[in-house]
Amino acid sequence: MVTREFTKSLKRSALTVALGLCFAGAVQAQSNTAGAVSGRAASGDTVTISSPETGYSRTVTVGADGSYRFSQVPLGRYTVTRNGGSARNATVNVGTSANVDFLSGDAVTLDAIRVVGAGAVNPVDVSSVESTTILTAEQIAKIPVAQDTTAVALLAPGTVRGDSAFGNLASFGGSSVAENQYFVNGFNVTNTFRSLNFSKVPFEGIAEQQVKTGGYGAEFGRSLGGVVNQITKRGTNEFKGGANIYWSPDALRESSPSPAYANPLVAADVGVVYEDNSKDEVDLMRANLWAGGALVQDKLFAYGLVSYGKDDYTTWGPTDAFTNRDRAVKNPTWLLKFDWNINDDNLLELTAFSDEQKTTSTVYDQTVGQLDRGAYRGKLFDTQGGQNYVLKYTGYLTDDFTLTALAGRGEFKRSQRIENPDGSSVTYSGDIEDAYTTDPTASTALGGCPVVIDVRPNYRKQATGAYGSKCNLTDGALLQAENNRDRRNQYRIDAEWLLGNHQLRFGVDIDDYKSVAGEANVGGWLWRYSTRNPNGSAQPDGDEIDVVRRQSTARGTTVSLKQRAYYIEDSWQVTDNFVAYLGARWDSFKNLSESGEAFVEIKNQFGPRLGFAWDVNGDSTFKVYGNAGRYALPLTPSVAVRGSSASIYQRSNNNLFSGVDPVTGVPVLTGPLRPLSLINGEDGRAHDPATIAATNLKPMYQDEFILGMQKVLTDHLTLGARGIARELKAAIDDNCDYSPIAAAADAAGKPYVVPNPGFPYCRLFNPGEDAVYVTDLLGDGNYTTLTIPGNQLSPKAKRNYRALELFLDGNWDKFFFQGSYTASWNKGNTEGGVKSDIGQGDTNTTQDFDYLELTVDTYGYLPNDRRHALKLFGNYDLTEEWSFGANLLVQSGRPINCMGVLYPYHGGIHPYGSSFMRCGTTPAGGRDGPSAAVPRGTKGRLPWTNSLDLNVAFRPASLSGLQVKMDVFNVFNAHKVTAVSETAEDGATGSPLSTYLLPRSYQSPRSVRFMVQYDF
Repeated sequence: MVTREFTKSLKRSALTVALGLCFAGAVQAQSNTAGAVSGRAASGDTVTISSPETGYSRTVTVGADGSYRFSQVPLGRYTVTRNGGSARNATVNVGTSANVDFLSGDAVTLDAIRVVGAGAVNPVDVSSVESTTILTAEQIAKIPVAQDTTAVALLAPGTVRGDSAFGNLASFGGSSVAENQYFVNGFNVTNTFRSLNFSKVPFEGIAEQQVKTGGYGAEFGRSLGGVVNQITKRGTNEFKGGANIYWSPDALRESSPSPAYANPLVAADVGVVYEDNSKDEVDLMRANLWAGGALVQDKLFAYGLVSYGKDDYTTWGPTDAFTNRDRAVKNPTWLLKFDWNINDDNLLELTAFSDEQKTTSTVYDQTVGQLDRGAYRGKLFDTQGGQNYVLKYTGYLTDDFTLTALAGRGEFKRSQRIENPDGSSVTYSGDIEDAYTTDPTASTALGGCPVVIDVRPNYRKQATGAYGSKCNLTDGALLQAENNRDRRNQYRIDAEWLLGNHQLRFGVDIDDYKSVAGEANVGGWLWRYSTRNPNGSAQPDGDEIDVVRRQSTARGTTVSLKQRAYYIEDSWQVTDNFVAYLGARWDSFKNLSESGEAFVEIKNQFGPRLGFAWDVNGDSTFKVYGNAGRYALPLTPSVAVRGSSASIYQRSNNNLFSGVDPVTGVPVLTGPLRPLSLINGEDGRAHDPATIAATNLKPMYQDEFILGMQKVLTDHLTLGARGIARELKAAIDDNCDYSPIAAAADAAGKPYVVPNPGFPYCRLFNPGEDAVYVTDLLGDGNYTTLTIPGNQLSPKAKRNYRALELFLDGNWDKFFFQGSYTASWNKGNTEGGVKSDIGQGDTNTTQDFDYLELTVDTYGYLPNDRRHALKLFGNYDLTEEWSFGANLLVQSGRPINCMGVLYPYHGGIHPYGSSFMRCGTTPAGGRDGPSAAVPRGTKGRLPWTNSLDLNVAFRPASLSGLQVKMDVFNVFNAHKVTAVSETAEDGATGSPLSTYLLPRSYQSPRSVRFMVQYDF
């Protein structure tokens, strides 16, 4: 007899399936594009799932253990029946298993078990060991959040916004922003060149976004941070279409604060406005049109979306600038998705999308100290993005064996060109011979005005006589080559095999990536003015000497990366209440130079993954889980651009000049020029690929441990908690001090010539480990192998992350919310792939370990350390017509550093300038005074930030399909500083910089976004 208590328990378990919300803690890696339906019934029963939306149908026979499972089920709503009985309902989301249990005999059934609704996505799945957040398109539409991948990812616990120097990217679990992977319908869309970008599907076309912040299975790799996995919308039997338009008018946007100088050691400048943002303008608009339906009923479906965005920016920039600019960003993007149900056992799908973005920056003269518009100076055209095509096959070969195969190709452009006022163009082909000259007065093939930087405090505010370029068209000092692009070819096969209590998954992933990369100084040179005080005073006193540095940079190459991975994993149902997860992954990476030679090759890096999930009460209301794993990261292709390819990087300091050119701002030189000094031996000759990396190089890898729990408090509330520990075990970076190698050669009695293409300055190694280097000491083709002790190069790379995450989710008929609190500690001597301290995006080749001296006092709290973070968002349906949403973020600030020169160093300043955790900026400091240690993160912290976003939506009952919505971001217009300049001294002279502690970014000011949408 079925007791009343048993029935009540079963109902509660079913409601739990429908409850578990976004932060439900973990969902087993069923698939990166599909989900599953599973449950229990009597052995020998037949269970059928059917989709009324697509006609998809499958039937399996329940095994001897009383369990059944449908793998690789496309996302959507399904009916589930046993032996042809009454139907039950379930919704399948990416990576989840919708659980539907049947009772044997004269079972009491639960009619209409549903896993649907705005918040009902993640069940308390006792087979789960991952830390995953899923948001559906319906949820995202109800939350006041920006329409972009990163903004949605930042809703998950354990994620923080990365430094603005790298664009709009997130840091996951203390990792750098360059350590994440991004997928669309199973295809890797990460821009692997530097791993600082990714291809983007038009956001309106996303059906679900899954964010994996830890504990992910062996199917996923090449990431130490997190994984963002997006599934696009698709057509169904019912034809549906719609259109909307978003508009964020400048008239309803507040201005960002105007940053002012704040370094007390340059007292004359404190409080002086550096950049007047009061007249900046931002106007954003995007329109979307979509339609989807069946081309052949129950068989062939199509979904298409076209999107056009136009964002207009007017930026006046620094008050001492000679130019300001307008910027127009155009995004004509599109998405196509075809699904073919060949039959019930074979599915085929094609995804194609474009995310090409074109930015035009129009530059004008500006009177120094004023906000005005003068003569037109030219335009910078910047193109990014491209097309992606993905073909995927799914075959249900037996009831117990499923196979998927994917082939994809993607392209990402990264090109620039300049248009001069006379209409002529300046482009760079990537050929360094066309961009470089040793004569600074000569014209160059790469024309245009050079970039001029002036950091002298006593000249900056003068309206007349100030030095600076009147035609800086590039956003930085380098113009990107017009043919820069990245191409990816990816192939993968995944299989799932059910063997009794074992769910086996295994597969192979092949990923080939090729990049064309070139950049050079516009006008051939970069000029930089600074001031040196001969008497040692840090304050301007009239005796300053003006110093101008000339620098030339040019490079261009084609490089590639070949990646292979194999994995196998087993989810073993040890008992009815306990699941053990065992996984293993083997990653191989091969980096190739332009000549096709491998300069780094790592084979079969082993990544074990272990986990468990314990259903404590046996009714899916209380779960304890844990996992441990090792994750490896490949070396980005960008390291070969300067590492193994032809590259020029030279500079010299001069004080022999009488004035400046009134148009370009470059100096009028007098007397003999000081000779150019090579930087890192980059003299225009390609380095020998065999010599630029340690032969015993290991991949960058990290160990992770997670222990968590999840409990249903009521039929509407779920509570979760997890502790996370991550430890970086090995890093890859470069060391540019050749003296330890020279010392080893001297000890071996072997002569050498420096520089030569076989004796590079910078070489890849694992910081803290002994490095085995191959060197052509004389450049004559003969190699010598030398082992350099790790303690002569650098200390071991360290990065530790510890966190406690708490999350509470609620869901009612008209109301849902999701909230989390994270306390975390992110400490070490390297951030990882990039360096936020100075905005350095040279992934895997930062200056962290270039010289042993650079590593002193660098251990401390890292830039992505946000000690406390509170996130809360949700939506309330007041009536059938009106709904209200909110999104709250409260977060502590990042640590602050003080970076300066190392002095004395062999009688002068260390050649790496103001790159050290040292500050001599005291009245007795400067070039002729000592510099004092200021360990990482000990100069205080930036302030806490808080932001509240609200929205209201109206869906009139009299006009079915119409919706009007208004989002207000940062309602109270909080404008706390989120990043400051941490460089305190001029790198050439040691004098204090006015720009130290100058705000580099603030919270985004209050803005309003309107949306009108019609669905039909």
